[in-house]
Amino acid sequence: MKKLWDEFKTFAFKGNVLDMAVGVIIGGAFGAIVTSLINDVLMPLIGKLIAADFSQWFVSLDGNQYASVEVAKEAGAAVLNYGAFISAIIYFLLVALCIFFVVKAVNMARKKAEELKKAEEPAPEPEKAPRLCPYCFSEIHEEATRCPHCTSELPKA
Repeated sequence: MKKLWDEFKTFAFKGNVLDMAVGVIIGGAFGAIVTSLINDVLMPLIGKLIAADFSQWFVSLDGNQYASVEVAKEAGAAVLNYGAFISAIIYFLLVALCIFFVVKAVNMARKKAEELKKAEEPAPEPEKAPRLCPYCFSEIHEEATRCPHCTSELPKA
């Protein structure tokens, strides 16, 4: 039993598992924020702009007319609730848009951090120009006494 407990502790308290747990908790909280933004701010604005309440867009499949979806369901009628489907599509698009902007902001912050890090690094020393043979203009080793290309004797560097 002790061995099983030790294995569990090793697994549960690894850095990756804890990071994942924190990510899931933060993700849940972020999801609540996005849900509230969409349901409490954006969807009412969209409904006001097009002067419609999507939740009341439906077709009763029994052929009768009902005042609302709730009344139709209470009457036992099968309902094609296409307004809820449209709301779900709009909700999805708004969530995707919110996540896009968050990811874009995070990427911009990372890019700025990388730029700051690069700015703090010392600039690399410029490379020394290669030594050229004065006769054939081929590149040669700095300590060479003869050019390997034209075999001319070279003056000391």
